[in-house]
Amino acid sequence: MQKIHYDCVGTCSSCIDLVIDDDDRIVKAEFTDGCNGNLQGIAHLVQGMKCDEVISRLKGISCNGGPTSCPDQLAHALEERKAKN
Repeated sequence: MQKIHYDCVGTCSSCIDLVIDDDDRIVKAEFTDGCNGNLQGIAHLVQGMKCDEVISRLKGISCNGGPTSCPDQLAHALEERKAKN
């Protein structure tokens, strides 16, 4: 199991905490701040998904025409982790 803390940039959510298992699946995703209901929904939807699948589905989503969003920041967190491994 690997625990990750990612500080978000450009979103209402300030950070994301993740737990990823040895099979590269998300065990838990928790957003701090932001749109509580939507972020709880995203966290539950990605539970059990492979990290690469989450990246492919969420990367590039914008919020209100901005350059990023909370789902996009989740993809960035997973990409950063992948680059380090």
